[in-house]
Amino acid sequence: MKALLCTTLGGAADLSIESLPDPRPCPGEALVRIRVAALNFFDTLIIAGRYQVKPELPFSPGGEACGVIEALGPDTEGFSVGQRVVVHVKYGTCRECIAVATRHLTPVPDAVSDEQAAGLTITYGTSLHALRDRARIQPGETLAVLGASGGVGLAAVELGAVLGARVIACASSEDKLAIARAHGAAETLVYDPATLKDDLKALTGGNGVDVVYDAVGDAYAEPALRALAWKGRYLVVGFAAGEIPKIPLNLVLLKGIDVQGVHWGVFVEREPEAHAANQRLLLDWVAQGRLTAKVHGVYPLEDYEAALGILTRREAVGKVLLRP
Repeated sequence: MKALLCTTLGGAADLSIESLPDPRPCPGEALVRIRVAALNFFDTLIIAGRYQVKPELPFSPGGEACGVIEALGPDTEGFSVGQRVVVHVKYGTCRECIAVATRHLTPVPDAVSDEQAAGLTITYGTSLHALRDRARIQPGETLAVLGASGGVGLAAVELGAVLGARVIACASSEDKLAIARAHGAAETLVYDPATLKDDLKALTGGNGVDVVYDAVGDAYAEPALRALAWKGRYLVVGFAAGEIPKIPLNLVLLKGIDVQGVHWGVFVEREPEAHAANQRLLLDWVAQGRLTAKVHGVYPLEDYEAALGILTRREAVGKVLLRP
């Protein structure tokens, strides 16, 4: 099989495509032929050794994919050869075949395409966990999404609308906001840290927002937190803008704010049944047409440098996919 390999830590230019023997499934595992693998921003970090997950070299990037089961290991139950599945692992999907424990698989409904399924797990899984499990957002509440055109941000916009929230999408340009409007945002805002608090307050009639979904951090964090309403919830999802912000705790005290960490990877490990239920719900919503699972583009495996470059430059609007 062909596999995209990281043999030395660095950038996309340091990766290579190599030929490897096809893996064999062990007990409790399935051999999955990958049809489409999805890339995420963290893949640009993991190949550089700057992510919390640090695999031994060599390894393949890619934490999610859609494929077809070609073989089952001994004593493997609950799945069948020929079944189409989502694969979710910490890394390793950017290759033609992968042997994986069945706890990392979810069956894909016929009405969901390979491309939609491949990129659904991480971004939409993170956002559903954040909004439903952590913030417990309610219909009619106001949700401000920072970085609304990126992978997790656009997922949060879509899911917020599905869950009945009034979504304010915040991004760096009108072009990006047009995508957010098409995916359920009721209001949009080209954000600037200097005016973000006042702009969010103005869009809520001075009341403030109920939930802030922050995958950006840096200078945007404090003004967004200051724009929260009484007993608002601030979701800490990531720090795509660079610096990890330091929040004055008196702001949390004065408004009765909940600051909630969203560590989806740990949630998956600690609460596998809840994660599985979320996966099934997401796939059902896509099958029903309630979620689009937007794809930025699908690239041949050989074009991995271009695909990763889109993520590095923050140009992705939806999922970036590789086809082995």
